[in-house]
Amino acid sequence: MVTINQTALADFLSAKDDSPIVMLNLLRFDPDGGRQRHHEYLEMAAPILARFGAKILFRGDGLPVLTDGDVKMWDAVLLVQYPSRAAFMAMVEDPEYQVAFQVGKSALVDIVLQPLKQTEIFG
Repeated sequence: MVTINQTALADFLSAKDDSPIVMLNLLRFDPDGGRQRHHEYLEMAAPILARFGAKILFRGDGLPVLTDGDVKMWDAVLLVQYPSRAAFMAMVEDPEYQVAFQVGKSALVDIVLQPLKQTEIFG
């Protein structure tokens, strides 16, 4: 089920940081046509993402997990870059995106959204 933690979202959006962010999307599809509906969502969302300066950096299908422990296999991963937190929120609130989001939401049985901030690599 796709639900957003409103407290985590508010904390994320309240940060005084206008640097680009990358949103990691770990996706598990509904076995009854979820993968196809996700492709429909991506087609609907692509021009909306572009309008807000966002772009898909990577999309890939999950392969078997190589680590032990309490791990889940994910069907697909998306990395989407947004120019800022404000751009992400503006897109999410956009009425056209809300229509696409309903299609995307119907495709999934589980999702993890993890915002990422680039750090410098030393070494």
